[in-house]
Amino acid sequence: MAGHRVHNGAPTIDKMSPPSSARYPLRDRPPIRIVLADVAYLARVALRHLFEGVPSVLVVGECDDAKSVVSVIDKQRADLLITDIRMPPSGQDEGIRLAASLRKTHPALGVIVLSTYADVAYALKLFESGCDSRGYLLKDRIRDRQQVLEAAATVADGGSVIDPTIVEDLVSSRVGMRRSRLELLTPRELETLALVAEGRSNADIADALVLTKRAVEKHVNAIFAKLELGDPSHVSPRVKAALLYLADRGVHRTPSTG
Repeated sequence: MAGHRVHNGAPTIDKMSPPSSARYPLRDRPPIRIVLADVAYLARVALRHLFEGVPSVLVVGECDDAKSVVSVIDKQRADLLITDIRMPPSGQDEGIRLAASLRKTHPALGVIVLSTYADVAYALKLFESGCDSRGYLLKDRIRDRQQVLEAAATVADGGSVIDPTIVEDLVSSRVGMRRSRLELLTPRELETLALVAEGRSNADIADALVLTKRAVEKHVNAIFAKLELGDPSHVSPRVKAALLYLADRGVHRTPSTG
Protein backbone atom coordinates (compact mmCIF):
# COMPACT_ATOMS: atom_id res chain seq x y z
CA MET A 1 0.00 0.00 0.00
CA ALA A 2 1.53 3.31 -1.07
CA GLY A 3 2.73 5.59 1.68
CA HIS A 4 2.72 3.13 4.54
CA ARG A 5 2.97 -0.48 5.57
CA VAL A 6 1.27 -2.07 8.55
CA HIS A 7 2.77 -5.13 10.20
CA ASN A 8 0.60 -8.03 11.29
CA GLY A 9 1.67 -7.77 14.93
CA ALA A 10 3.85 -10.89 15.12
CA PRO A 11 7.56 -10.05 15.43
CA THR A 12 9.89 -11.81 13.04
CA ILE A 13 12.57 -13.78 14.87
CA ASP A 14 16.00 -12.26 14.46
CA LYS A 15 18.32 -14.36 12.34
CA MET A 16 21.02 -13.72 14.92
CA SER A 17 21.03 -15.58 18.22
CA PRO A 18 17.96 -14.64 20.29
CA PRO A 19 18.78 -11.72 22.61
CA SER A 20 19.35 -12.75 26.20
CA SER A 21 17.00 -11.56 28.91
CA ALA A 22 19.97 -10.08 30.75
CA ARG A 23 20.94 -7.78 27.88
CA TYR A 24 17.39 -6.95 26.77
CA PRO A 25 15.29 -7.38 29.95
CA LEU A 26 11.55 -7.88 29.69
CA ARG A 27 9.55 -4.86 30.76
CA ASP A 28 6.60 -5.00 33.14
CA ARG A 29 4.37 -3.48 30.45
CA PRO A 30 3.18 -4.63 27.04
CA PRO A 31 5.71 -4.29 24.19
CA ILE A 32 6.39 -0.76 22.98
CA ARG A 33 4.45 -0.39 19.73
CA ILE A 34 6.69 1.42 17.23
CA VAL A 35 5.98 3.13 13.91
CA LEU A 36 8.94 3.83 11.60
CA ALA A 37 8.89 6.80 9.21
CA ASP A 38 11.67 7.22 6.67
CA VAL A 39 11.62 7.78 2.93
CA ALA A 40 14.54 5.35 2.53
CA TYR A 41 13.42 1.73 2.35
CA LEU A 42 16.82 0.41 3.46
CA ALA A 43 16.76 2.67 6.53
CA ARG A 44 13.41 1.24 7.59
CA VAL A 45 14.61 -2.32 7.01
CA ALA A 46 17.71 -1.68 9.11
CA LEU A 47 15.67 -0.26 11.98
CA ARG A 48 13.15 -3.08 11.82
CA HIS A 49 16.02 -5.57 11.97
CA LEU A 50 17.35 -3.92 15.13
CA PHE A 51 14.04 -4.50 16.91
CA GLU A 52 13.34 -8.03 15.65
CA GLY A 53 13.40 -10.75 18.28
CA VAL A 54 13.24 -8.32 21.22
CA PRO A 55 10.15 -9.10 23.33
CA SER A 56 9.86 -5.59 24.79
CA VAL A 57 9.35 -3.84 21.43
CA LEU A 58 7.19 -4.40 18.38
CA VAL A 59 7.31 -2.60 15.03
CA VAL A 60 3.66 -2.24 14.02
CA GLY A 61 3.89 0.02 10.97
CA GLU A 62 6.09 1.86 8.49
CA CYS A 63 5.63 5.05 6.47
CA ASP A 64 7.64 6.57 3.65
CA ASP A 65 6.00 10.02 3.82
CA ALA A 66 4.77 12.35 6.55
CA LYS A 67 1.15 12.43 5.43
CA SER A 68 0.41 8.82 6.32
CA VAL A 69 2.06 8.79 9.75
CA VAL A 70 -0.84 9.94 11.91
CA SER A 71 -3.32 7.44 10.46
CA VAL A 72 -0.87 4.56 11.03
CA ILE A 73 -0.18 5.73 14.59
CA ASP A 74 -3.91 5.84 15.33
CA LYS A 75 -4.72 2.54 13.65
CA GLN A 76 -1.88 0.68 15.35
CA ARG A 77 -2.18 2.43 18.74
CA ALA A 78 1.52 3.26 18.63
CA ASP A 79 3.56 4.24 21.69
CA LEU A 80 6.57 5.55 19.79
CA LEU A 81 7.38 7.10 16.42
CA ILE A 82 10.92 6.94 15.03
CA THR A 83 11.17 9.37 12.15
CA ASP A 84 13.65 10.94 9.77
CA ILE A 85 13.68 14.72 9.42
CA ARG A 86 13.32 15.12 5.67
CA MET A 87 10.44 13.27 4.05
CA PRO A 88 7.86 13.88 1.33
CA PRO A 89 5.94 15.90 0.46
CA SER A 90 8.44 18.80 0.75
CA GLY A 91 11.61 16.94 1.77
CA GLN A 92 12.47 19.65 4.30
CA ASP A 93 11.75 19.33 8.04
CA GLU A 94 8.60 17.20 8.06
CA GLY A 95 9.85 15.04 10.91
CA ILE A 96 10.38 18.03 13.21
CA ARG A 97 7.03 19.61 12.31
CA LEU A 98 5.33 16.26 12.74
CA ALA A 99 6.78 15.93 16.25
CA ALA A 100 5.47 19.40 17.15
CA SER A 101 2.00 18.58 15.84
CA LEU A 102 1.92 15.24 17.66
CA ARG A 103 2.82 16.99 20.92
CA LYS A 104 -0.61 18.61 20.73
CA THR A 105 -2.69 15.79 19.25
CA HIS A 106 -0.95 12.75 20.78
CA PRO A 107 0.71 14.00 24.00
CA ALA A 108 1.43 10.49 25.31
CA LEU A 109 3.29 9.47 22.14
CA GLY A 110 7.08 9.35 22.21
CA VAL A 111 9.00 10.65 19.18
CA ILE A 112 12.62 9.98 18.28
CA VAL A 113 14.07 11.96 15.39
CA LEU A 114 16.80 9.88 13.79
CA SER A 115 18.78 12.15 11.51
CA THR A 116 21.91 12.51 9.44
CA TYR A 117 22.01 16.22 10.37
CA ALA A 118 23.95 17.37 13.45
CA ASP A 119 22.04 20.63 13.29
CA VAL A 120 21.40 22.53 16.52
CA ALA A 121 18.50 24.41 14.89
CA TYR A 122 16.62 21.16 14.32
CA ALA A 123 17.17 20.08 17.92
CA LEU A 124 16.00 23.43 19.27
CA LYS A 125 12.81 23.17 17.23
CA LEU A 126 12.21 19.59 18.40
CA PHE A 127 12.55 20.45 22.09
CA GLU A 128 11.03 23.93 22.13
CA SER A 129 7.68 22.67 23.45
CA GLY A 130 9.29 20.42 26.07
CA CYS A 131 11.86 17.65 26.32
CA ASP A 132 9.58 14.93 27.67
CA SER A 133 9.04 11.96 25.35
CA ARG A 134 11.42 13.31 22.72
CA GLY A 135 14.78 12.18 21.38
CA TYR A 136 17.27 13.37 18.77
CA LEU A 137 19.84 10.85 17.58
CA LEU A 138 22.34 10.92 14.73
CA LYS A 139 22.32 7.94 12.39
CA ASP A 140 26.07 7.82 11.91
CA ARG A 141 26.72 7.81 15.67
CA ILE A 142 24.64 4.75 16.48
CA ARG A 143 27.15 2.07 17.38
CA ASP A 144 25.05 -0.90 18.52
CA ARG A 145 21.61 -2.35 18.99
CA GLN A 146 21.48 -1.65 22.71
CA GLN A 147 21.81 2.09 22.11
CA VAL A 148 18.64 2.15 20.01
CA LEU A 149 16.72 -0.12 22.39
CA GLU A 150 17.61 2.01 25.38
CA ALA A 151 16.62 5.18 23.54
CA ALA A 152 13.28 3.65 22.53
CA ALA A 153 12.52 2.59 26.11
CA THR A 154 13.55 5.94 27.58
CA VAL A 155 11.49 8.08 25.19
CA ALA A 156 8.45 5.77 25.24
CA ASP A 157 8.45 6.08 29.03
CA GLY A 158 8.44 9.88 28.88
CA GLY A 159 12.15 10.58 29.10
CA SER A 160 14.56 12.36 26.77
CA VAL A 161 17.55 11.28 24.71
CA ILE A 162 19.91 13.71 23.00
CA ASP A 163 23.05 12.91 21.06
CA PRO A 164 25.99 14.53 22.88
CA THR A 165 27.20 16.04 19.60
CA ILE A 166 24.16 18.31 19.53
CA VAL A 167 24.88 19.67 22.99
CA GLU A 168 28.57 20.07 22.21
CA ASP A 169 27.75 22.02 19.07
CA LEU A 170 25.23 24.08 21.00
CA VAL A 171 27.74 25.37 23.50
CA SER A 172 30.76 25.03 21.19
CA SER A 173 34.11 25.28 22.93
CA ARG A 174 32.49 26.50 26.15
CA VAL A 175 30.68 23.25 26.92
CA GLY A 176 32.86 22.49 29.94
CA MET A 177 32.49 25.96 31.38
CA ARG A 178 28.75 26.09 30.90
CA ARG A 179 28.20 22.66 32.38
CA SER A 180 30.27 23.71 35.39
CA ARG A 181 28.13 26.83 35.68
CA LEU A 182 25.23 24.62 36.73
CA GLU A 183 27.14 24.19 39.97
CA LEU A 184 26.58 27.91 40.59
CA LEU A 185 22.83 27.40 40.77
CA THR A 186 21.07 27.18 44.11
CA PRO A 187 18.94 24.11 44.92
CA ARG A 188 15.78 26.11 44.18
CA GLU A 189 17.22 27.30 40.87
CA LEU A 190 18.05 23.70 39.93
CA GLU A 191 14.46 22.70 40.74
CA THR A 192 13.26 25.53 38.54
CA LEU A 193 15.61 24.58 35.72
CA ALA A 194 14.41 20.97 35.86
CA LEU A 195 10.87 22.21 35.25
CA VAL A 196 12.06 24.50 32.45
CA ALA A 197 13.56 21.34 30.88
CA GLU A 198 10.07 19.82 30.93
CA GLY A 199 8.81 22.72 28.82
CA ARG A 200 6.74 24.28 31.60
CA SER A 201 5.78 27.94 31.62
CA ASN A 202 6.63 30.24 34.53
CA ALA A 203 3.02 30.00 35.73
CA ASP A 204 3.16 26.19 35.72
CA ILE A 205 6.48 26.25 37.57
CA ALA A 206 4.98 28.59 40.18
CA ASP A 207 2.13 26.14 40.80
CA ALA A 208 4.47 23.15 40.99
CA LEU A 209 6.88 24.78 43.46
CA VAL A 210 4.18 26.68 45.37
CA LEU A 211 5.77 30.02 44.59
CA THR A 212 4.52 33.30 43.22
CA LYS A 213 4.99 33.89 39.52
CA ARG A 214 7.23 36.83 40.39
CA ALA A 215 9.46 34.57 42.47
CA VAL A 216 9.75 32.11 39.58
CA GLU A 217 10.64 34.92 37.19
CA LYS A 218 13.38 35.97 39.60
CA HIS A 219 14.77 32.41 39.69
CA VAL A 220 14.60 32.06 35.90
CA ASN A 221 16.37 35.39 35.38
CA ALA A 222 19.10 34.29 37.79
CA ILE A 223 19.49 30.95 36.00
CA PHE A 224 19.85 32.56 32.60
CA ALA A 225 22.29 35.16 33.92
CA LYS A 226 24.49 32.46 35.50
CA LEU A 227 24.37 30.30 32.37
CA GLU A 228 24.86 33.36 30.11
CA LEU A 229 21.99 32.35 27.83
CA GLY A 230 20.37 35.70 27.11
CA ASP A 231 16.76 36.82 27.45
CA PRO A 232 14.69 34.13 29.24
CA SER A 233 11.48 35.37 27.61
CA HIS A 234 12.67 33.98 24.27
CA VAL A 235 12.03 30.35 23.37
CA SER A 236 15.51 29.48 22.12
CA PRO A 237 17.42 30.31 25.34
CA ARG A 238 14.90 28.30 27.39
CA VAL A 239 15.51 25.30 25.16
CA LYS A 240 19.27 25.79 25.39
CA ALA A 241 18.97 25.81 29.18
CA ALA A 242 16.96 22.59 29.00
CA LEU A 243 19.56 20.91 26.80
CA LEU A 244 22.38 22.00 29.08
CA TYR A 245 20.50 20.62 32.07
CA LEU A 246 19.89 17.30 30.35
CA ALA A 247 23.51 17.12 29.19
CA ASP A 248 24.76 17.73 32.71
CA ARG A 249 22.50 14.91 33.93
CA GLY A 250 24.13 12.49 31.51
CA VAL A 251 22.20 13.24 28.28
CA HIS A 252 19.49 10.64 29.05
CA ARG A 253 16.71 11.84 31.32
CA THR A 254 13.87 9.73 32.61
CA PRO A 255 10.81 11.13 34.34
CA SER A 256 10.60 11.00 38.10
CA THR A 257 8.47 8.28 39.60
CA GLY A 258 6.89 10.56 42.12
